Amino acid sequence: MRWGRTYFAAQAIAGAAWWVAVFASPLVREVTLGGLNPIVVAAFDIPLFVGASALAALGVKGAAVVSTCWTGVVAIALAGYATVTAEAGWGVVIMAAAAAGSALALCLVMLGRIPTDWMIRGPFAFRPATVRPVASAHVVSTFTQIAVFWGLFLVVIPLIAAVLEQRWAVALPFPVFAGPVGVAVLVAASALGIWSAVVMSTLGNGTPLPSAMPNSLVIAGPYRWVRNPMAVSGIVQGVAVGLILSSWLVVVYAVAGSLLWNYAIRPHEEADLERRFGAEFRRYRDAVRCWLPRVPLAPSSP
Repeated sequence: MRWGRTYFAAQAIAGAAWWVAVFASPLVREVTLGGLNPIVVAAFDIPLFVGASALAALGVKGAAVVSTCWTGVVAIALAGYATVTAEAGWGVVIMAAAAAGSALALCLVMLGRIPTDWMIRGPFAFRPATVRPVASAHVVSTFTQIAVFWGLFLVVIPLIAAVLEQRWAVALPFPVFAGPVGVAVLVAASALGIWSAVVMSTLGNGTPLPSAMPNSLVIAGPYRWVRNPMAVSGIVQGVAVGLILSSWLVVVYAVAGSLLWNYAIRPHEEADLERRFGAEFRRYRDAVRCWLPRVPLAPSSP
């Protein structure tokens, strides 16, 4: 709870400072509010954002709910306004970040924790895959998943983000070599992802999907160098796409995805692996790093 209240205190101070800047600087007012009347916006935002955040910092839980809901509403409304008018783009970026931070802080204030376990329930719960007599069935399923997830997370979402970045006038310049470097990195990261998927589906008798996880602990191929090569591949792919599109929003999206996976998903996934494979997984976890590759001690068979 303490960290949640600390966040709301920081948000109240930052919000008050932003409003001072809005009325003191025409540039700040233009890039964050566009043509919106600052007096009208302030009449709502100062009590519901700044004031409610300050009360939340003092321990008033209802104020934390009000601040979080208002921040989300403002972020969505500003996004719509900026998309239509091409104004106030930096206001969207600021309020979107504040909405995410407020949501996490609200969880800390109300629950005392961030309920990451909610993300792995129902169809996303960890379950072993149905054992198939031939590995080809899992290979087909795995590549179907790859087509869907890569198409969504590496094509559709980044393209939307890049278009909005331009529309909101928040694009930043990239060096001329960013595109070619991004292509090279994307090819290498995709090759790693495909290699990892093939090894997992053929040797693990399962797929990368949480609801159809491998029935055997896979420690061959790229899994002998790093524990989560598919996650490494996906994150690097996202950054590479951001370089290709010259979009800092896409790069931030990829980095945010890595943080989400590392702190929200990975602990539950590794706890499930430890429950199923016990000492075998613990030895593997102690020998192989999660993110940074380590040269294996013995040659790899695949």
